[in-house]
Amino acid sequence: MKAFLIDRYGKKVTGRIGDAPQPTLRDDDVLIRVHAASVNALDTKIRTGEFKLILPYRLPLVLGNDLAGTVVKVGAGVHHFKPGDEVYARPDDDRIGTFAEFIAVNASSVALKPGNLTMMEAASLPLVALTAWQALVESAQLKPGQKVFIQAGSGGVGTVAIQLAKYLGSFVATTTSTANVGWVKALGADVVIDYKQQDFATELRDYDVVLNSLGKNELTRSLQILKPGGHLISISGPPTPAFAAARRLAWPLKQVLRLLSRGIRSKAKQKGVTYTFVFMQASGQQLAEITSLVESGAIRPVIDRVFPFQEIPGALAHVESGRAKGKVVVEILER
Repeated sequence: MKAFLIDRYGKKVTGRIGDAPQPTLRDDDVLIRVHAASVNALDTKIRTGEFKLILPYRLPLVLGNDLAGTVVKVGAGVHHFKPGDEVYARPDDDRIGTFAEFIAVNASSVALKPGNLTMMEAASLPLVALTAWQALVESAQLKPGQKVFIQAGSGGVGTVAIQLAKYLGSFVATTTSTANVGWVKALGADVVIDYKQQDFATELRDYDVVLNSLGKNELTRSLQILKPGGHLISISGPPTPAFAAARRLAWPLKQVLRLLSRGIRSKAKQKGVTYTFVFMQASGQQLAEITSLVESGAIRPVIDRVFPFQEIPGALAHVESGRAKGKVVVEILER
């Protein structure tokens, strides 16, 4: 099959389209013909080697972390999917590779595609929607009337997180650039901070939850806007000892992560705030719940651009630039 691969890690690595063996189907897998995949910041970080200690992939590696497509074949132990089903998924993080014509995915990570979405729209959702769900529903346990601040509201996670938080009945603040203020308000944000002209740390007060997806400076300053008992959730790090334990990482790596997160954990404790690092996990069950929200109209995908398969390097570069509004999608199976 045709696939987009990297042969080594590095900031100057672009990747290549080449031949790769078709995936082997396990008993609990579904084999999916990929119609579309989306590009995530995680793909660019994997390519540079930023996650090679936590995610030790074998090279050459097929990139790609979510997809929409059609089931071609099911393993002997799979009974709730059949060939011809239109599905979407975020594969388990040790079995990525959606920038390819086919992928085998554990059936527990797969859900039926929302009936009101195209393949391109469906492919844009799994990773970012699951990230938002696991941050706001699982970790924060967001309740009606609570105030949540979502960094980078025009980004892939931000666009979905705003909509999910509003569905959950929360008051939502976010940040974006001047040109996107009105656009982000239309997604449901109650307060929009224009980061080019305003400082969120001085504008906002007494928030229950912060969802951080930016750097160390924004993470630390987010503590200023949280009320005592609040919850600071980061999807961009630093990882915590709890994360290391959940991933069963080697003892030396656990100590590294303990040191990396010690500063923010200490500052959060002094403030009376909980700090949690969320590294999204695949879940077909949660995707099925997200499907219901999409089909009811509570969440809609936001797509910035669609690239052809041959232009994946350009799609990765566009995501890396940070200028995308919503998601960047790659069309794998041409219509």
